[in-house]
Parts: sequence; structure tokens; C-alpha cells
Amino acid sequence: MSKPYSEADFSAQITEDRTWRIKEISDLKSAIRQGDGGTQKVLLRALVTICYAHWEGYVRFAAKKYLEHVALRRLQYSHLNPQFLKNYFLPRLAHSNSGNLSIGERCALVEEILTCSNRRFGRVNEDLINTKANLNFQVFADICVVCDVATEPFADKSPFIDVVLLKRRNAIAHGEETLIAIRDLDEVADGTISLIRAFGDALENHVVLQAYKVA
Repeated sequence: MSKPYSEADFSAQITEDRTWRIKEISDLKSAIRQGDGGTQKVLLRALVTICYAHWEGYVRFAAKKYLEHVALRRLQYSHLNPQFLKNYFLPRLAHSNSGNLSIGERCALVEEILTCSNRRFGRVNEDLINTKANLNFQVFADICVVCDVATEPFADKSPFIDVVLLKRRNAIAHGEETLIAIRDLDEVADGTISLIRAFGDALENHVVLQAYKVA
């Protein structure tokens, strides 16, 4: 896939990725409604795993595309939202906390933090967009912080993410006989689609408003 050079490129790419995911969830939802009791029982379990997979996959894809879009601007950190400079140092700060750096190396790191605002952001550190194959609300919130997306609008979705999607998906993936009721069909499918749309919309707003630039 080409790089998201323009706002239109970014929007088209995350919309295309979102569309096929939503279609797959919607098609499975329709198949469940049309199936008999036994078929519904199997497909409802499949729905949970598919919904979680698309939730995790879309968050990872869209967040990386957003950071890539900003990186392609090659702006100095002094012209970017301060979160981007924090992102630059987060992996190195994590390494320093392991105790492997000498005092001299730590001082050099602090000096670099204080003097590097004229450097340009031109490369995405994909380690910062790590869903850990376990995208609970806290992991999602960390990705929001990296992208400077407010977590408050998603706070009431924490039980849905952690319990309805992740806990049930893990139980099914580990071979447990977790049964999903037909009455939960709309909650699982529509709730996942709503989350996917909300995260994509938040990133699109950042791009359109150029919220990645310093205020």
C-alpha cells in the first residue's frame, strides 16, 4: 500500500481498511440471524473472535498510518505537539529504567532531551503501537496517548473492550466452552463497529485539523 502523503491518502487508506472489516462483521452477523440454533451457537463464538481481531487490527493499522502521515511531513519537533518528542524518547527511557545505563549515559540522554527540539520527526517507531496481542483498555489507552487522542470519550467502553471482547475471545481461543447468547449479537457486532469508527474518526480529525502541530 502506498504511503499516506496527503490528508486524502490517509483518509482513503484507513477508510478502505475499516470498510472490509465492517463488511466481514456485518456479513457474519447476517449469517448468524439466518442460521439454525446449532449454527448460531458456533457462529456467535466465531463472531467474538472476528470482532476482537478486527478491533485490534484496525487500531494498529490506523495508528501506524497516522504516525506515518505525520512523519512524512518531516516537521521539526519544536513545530509538533509535544507528545511526538515524548514518543521519540519513550523507548530509550524504558531502557534506562532497566538499570543498564551508567550515570554518564543517563546525563547524555537528559542533555539530548533538552537540546533536540530542532530535529525532524521522520521515522515511526512501531514498537510504540504495540497491541501486545491483548488489546485491553489500558493498552488501547497507551496507544491513544502516543497518538495524542483523548481517552475520555472511550472510557465508558472499557467494560465492553475488556470483558465482552477480550475476556470472551481469550476464553474461546483457549478452548473453553464459552457460549454467546443470540441476544448479545447486536451488542458484540455493533459495539465493535462503533469503536472502530470512533477511533478512526478521532485520527481523521487530528489530520484534518492538523492537531499534530504545536498549538
